[in-house]
Amino acid sequence: MHHARQHAETRTRERRRRLAYEAARLMAEGGIRDYHQAKLKAAQRLGIHDDASLPRNREIEDALREYQRLFLGDAQATGLRTRREAALRALEFFAAFDARLVGPVLDGTADANAPVTLQLYTDDADAVPRFLEEHRIPAEARSRHVRLDRERGDVFPVWLFSAEDLTFDLTVLPADVLRQAPLSNVDEKPMKRASASQLRQLLADDEIAGYEASP
Repeated sequence: MHHARQHAETRTRERRRRLAYEAARLMAEGGIRDYHQAKLKAAQRLGIHDDASLPRNREIEDALREYQRLFLGDAQATGLRTRREAALRALEFFAAFDARLVGPVLDGTADANAPVTLQLYTDDADAVPRFLEEHRIPAEARSRHVRLDRERGDVFPVWLFSAEDLTFDLTVLPADVLRQAPLSNVDEKPMKRASASQLRQLLADDEIAGYEASP
């Protein structure tokens, strides 16, 4: 009995791994941004339909990072660095709004189409569009639902604009949200965020790691 249960658990683990890898491949090659969508599509493709075999978003994110490292290698690293350097300039530009970098450019899974995603914090909702207008930056208005914590969520303004051949995605949040990060869509834990000084340090660490890895 014990042996049969162990065998079943091993099979479930193996299926989860295969599903996580297939979902990661679909995200890397098919441009799917949504973890849930990638997971369901992968399950459909592999003909796996039991919920126990569905991987967590964080498992897919790890598989995506591994896939990019194996198959995209230098191109992925170069594109990520370009985006992080552009993000640093944007964080400095939006310093008045305590800007923070979030999302794939920060966590290292950004692909060639990923926007540079920033959060800006202010209690004056008009301050960001006014600032963009003053600097003659044409931006498109959107909105996004953000979960501030387990109990609270709301819809907040988003501004999209292009610069340096990249898309920048700004979510404008109330000033007090700076104290505690909103919840991530990936694992529902507080989002990783980076200030300009933290991103500068990350870029420096990456450069050192690159030197050490080169022959």
